[in-house]
Amino acid sequence: MFISPAFAQGAAPAAGGADMLIQLAPFVLIFVVMYFLILRPQQKKAKAHQEMVNSLRRGDVVITNGGLVGKVVKVVDDAEIEMQIADNVKVRQLRSQIAVVRSKGEPAKDETAA
Repeated sequence: MFISPAFAQGAAPAAGGADMLIQLAPFVLIFVVMYFLILRPQQKKAKAHQEMVNSLRRGDVVITNGGLVGKVVKVVDDAEIEMQIADNVKVRQLRSQIAVVRSKGEPAKDETAA
């Protein structure tokens, strides 16, 4: 008499778990697609850039993110390099700001072997 018909038509408790998985399936699918289309390529690109920056050496011609083109004169430390952008003009540059290595320089000459 006081119970509405809507309460009487509730779902069975055993079917609730499977229904929950079906509702979460699109979210899981979207996450998997986003991982393979966005996150994974971005991680690969960042890893390749890090390897490029770590392998900088004297004589490399580089382009910075700001557009400067210069030749690496000295590797200062793990975070900085010194590059020559014109005659008698040397600047210190953060390694992380190197965008492209245009040409590889020759390895440092071993003067003790001569």
